[in-house]
Amino acid sequence: MAIVVTGDPVPTVRERHGGFARLLERAAGQQALALREIDARSGDLPNLSRFAGVLVTGSPESVLDRAPWMVAAGERLRAAVDAGTPVLGICFGHQLLAHALGGVVERNPKGREIGTVPLEVLAPDPLLDPEHRPFTVNMTHVDTVLEPPPCAEVVARTALDGAAVLRFAEDAWGVQFHPEIDAEVMCQYVEARSALIAREGLDVAAIRSAIRDTVAGRDVLRRFLARVATRAFGG
Repeated sequence: MAIVVTGDPVPTVRERHGGFARLLERAAGQQALALREIDARSGDLPNLSRFAGVLVTGSPESVLDRAPWMVAAGERLRAAVDAGTPVLGICFGHQLLAHALGGVVERNPKGREIGTVPLEVLAPDPLLDPEHRPFTVNMTHVDTVLEPPPCAEVVARTALDGAAVLRFAEDAWGVQFHPEIDAEVMCQYVEARSALIAREGLDVAAIRSAIRDTVAGRDVLRRFLARVATRAFGG
């Protein structure tokens, strides 16, 4: 299983918990897949189709910058999706996948979305447990998939993001939220972004007080990994 790393968490999170790959491993819990970390920023991604599945991390970078490594990573990810490889893009990874597959990514005209927010499920999906009510997730982003690619189904949305969960293919998804971010890490993100949040007219105290662990969000990651394991090992 490949973890394609596209960036680093805020410094306080990285110091206390490690990078996004470590956060994903912690959130994944016990599972049968060996995880290999690959840094997309090196510009030398292998053929991702040879892996049982692919996770694409979040990043403080913007898909709008179109850096050469982003273009190269998008091409590799598009090839993996076309080959039927299971892929899950997270936040920046969600946007990178959407752009690579023909969607439009822009700054969110509704502004920054950060904290624990409710997710409105629009369609049944194997990664979303229908028993989770309310379905809450941890978000931190300013870019958004403004127009999903033609191949994509919009599975869920939030008040500020109309394409918060996209299904690109039978085994390929993108989620704007962070299934690997728990309440402690979310608080650290809000603290790190507090000055920006305040300048944008958002209520830092209200955002902080609403932060929760989000089992529903974490289970999306675990369901994806279970699906990959079943495909890889049978069952």
